Amino acid sequence: MTASSTRSCRSLSCLAALLLLCVGIAAAAPARADGVDVKKAALMSAEDGYFLEADFDIALTHALEDALSKGVPLYFTLEFELIRPRWYWFNEKIANARQQYRLSYNALTRQHRVGVRTLHQNFATLAEALGFISRVRLREIAEPGTLSRGNSYTAAVRLRLDTSQLPRLFQISAVGSRDWSIGSEWHRWTVSP
Repeated sequence: MTASSTRSCRSLSCLAALLLLCVGIAAAAPARADGVDVKKAALMSAEDGYFLEADFDIALTHALEDALSKGVPLYFTLEFELIRPRWYWFNEKIANARQQYRLSYNALTRQHRVGVRTLHQNFATLAEALGFISRVRLREIAEPGTLSRGNSYTAAVRLRLDTSQLPRLFQISAVGSRDWSIGSEWHRWTVSP
């Protein structure tokens, strides 16, 4: 074997080793998890009543990002319920709340917009808009004195994409599709005042 063929053999083996290393790193990297997950949730007590603090992790699917960039608004619904379990009868629903977020994109201004009731806020990036939706601070959960000391209550929260608010064509696509139906499971915890 000549020196040039040995050098070429070494460079090919180095190239092959580098390629295998890159493939190994790509395979070991975690895949992007699309959907909504509850990171934490708590029912907080204040002088004027109880309020909900919850943080979610929201990752849109590529189909949802594409639809949003083409002007299709996405509606997310936050649902909360507070229940007093009873062994002798049906559970008693103490409080429930529902809030809707409208996420849209304006191609002219290149801004994302989130609407909650009559409040609207613009964001420069999709990540900022999703960050706003993912940090929930709801005040009007229950009045002071609603929860009795010594009792245990079950609180539950979830955030999901409301596919019924999509245009009709997208609603048909959403049926049974994981690309269009994202949302968290009910996250439950015990509240003891």
